[in-house]
Amino acid sequence: MRPEICVGAVVVDDERLLMIRRGHGPAAGEWSVPGGRVEVGETLAEAVVREVMEETGLEVVCDDLLGWVERISDEDHFVILDFRASLLGGADEPTAGDDAAEAAWVPLHQVSDLALVEGLAEFLSDHGVLQLFA
Repeated sequence: MRPEICVGAVVVDDERLLMIRRGHGPAAGEWSVPGGRVEVGETLAEAVVREVMEETGLEVVCDDLLGWVERISDEDHFVILDFRASLLGGADEPTAGDDAAEAAWVPLHQVSDLALVEGLAEFLSDHGVLQLFA
């Protein structure tokens, strides 16, 4: 087993976060930001743009690196680089595609109410995207 490089896209528009519910694989059924594996020969920014398009049908531009996390299990080792991304054009409604079962704009104050992938709420809070209250 070798670590796999992955990307995530943190897209905030009009106090809403673009999110997908995983359809299969690790964390199936849980909500996360769009993202996935980087393909051979692809830059990190290209992977962010592609993954958002595949999973939500929306066009974005990749902005700055927000932070990174590692997910290690008996079967997988993912190094995930999460980037801010900006929506191109209007705030179109996302359409789930690829391995996303659902795609939605979630108001920031409702994100932590969802069944999120492990550590996502804390990551978004630590990086100033969400405000969590004890």
